[in-house]
Amino acid sequence: MTFRNATAALLALFSAAAWADPIATDRPDFVESSNTVGAGRWQLETSIAYESDQQSGVEATTWSTPTLLRIGMGEYLEARIETEGLLSQDLDGNGINDSNTGYADTAVGLKWHVPGSEDSGPSIGVLLHADLDSGSSDFRGDGVRPSLRVVAEWELSERVSLGIMPGVISDKDDNGERFTAGILGAVMGYAINDSTRVFAEVAAEQIAADNHGGDVVNFDIGTAHLLSEDAQVDLAASFGMTDETPEWAVTVGYSVRF
Repeated sequence: MTFRNATAALLALFSAAAWADPIATDRPDFVESSNTVGAGRWQLETSIAYESDQQSGVEATTWSTPTLLRIGMGEYLEARIETEGLLSQDLDGNGINDSNTGYADTAVGLKWHVPGSEDSGPSIGVLLHADLDSGSSDFRGDGVRPSLRVVAEWELSERVSLGIMPGVISDKDDNGERFTAGILGAVMGYAINDSTRVFAEVAAEQIAADNHGGDVVNFDIGTAHLLSEDAQVDLAASFGMTDETPEWAVTVGYSVRF
C-alpha cells in the first residue's frame, strides 16, 4: 500500500468514527431523549418491570413488559408505537385475592427533533402521543388520551447532562370524566465513561386534582451501559413520593438499533 493510499484509508476511518453516534434511548429514565433515531433507522427498546403498591390494606404487585418501537421517518422525525405490553397483576388483602393477566393499551405518536437547537441552547424534542383504548378489559383505559411533551437537554460538561420535560395530557378518571393533567420530569445524568452512565430524576407522571387521581410522582435512579454502538442494557428503580404513586418498582431493559 502506498503512502497516499494509507493516508486515504486512515482519513476514511477517522471520518467514519466521527459520524458514528452511539444509540440514544428514551429509557430507562422518564424524561425522553430529545434526539430521533435518524432516517431509515428502527430502534426497539424493551424491558421487564416489577411494581409493588399498597392501598387501603390491599397489596398490588404487577409484572409488565414496557416496549417502545421507534421508526425513523426522516433525519428529524420518527414514528413511535409504545405499550406496557403483557401485564400480570395480583391483588391480596382486605378480603381480596385476585389475579389478572392481559395486555396494556398501545400508544402511537411522533417525535420531532428541532434542527440545530443544540447549536445555540438546549437540544429540543417535541413528542405528540395518543394512548388508545386497545388493551385487555382489565387494563384498558377509557377512550383516546392525547398528550404533548417538550424535552430540553443540556450538556453541562463533558460528563454531566440535564434534561427537563414538561407536558400535558387529556385523560379520563374512574367516573369517565375528562380532565387535563400536567406532566413534568427533570433528570441529571453522569457519564462514568464512554459506555456507562448513571442518572437520578424526579418524574411527575401526572399532576392533577385529587378527584382525578392526584399527583403521581416518582424519584428514580438507574444506569445504562452500551454493549456496542447499536445496543444497550439498563437497570433502574423508582420510589413513590406521593400516596397516589406505587411504593416502588424496578426494571431491566435492552435496546437495539437497526
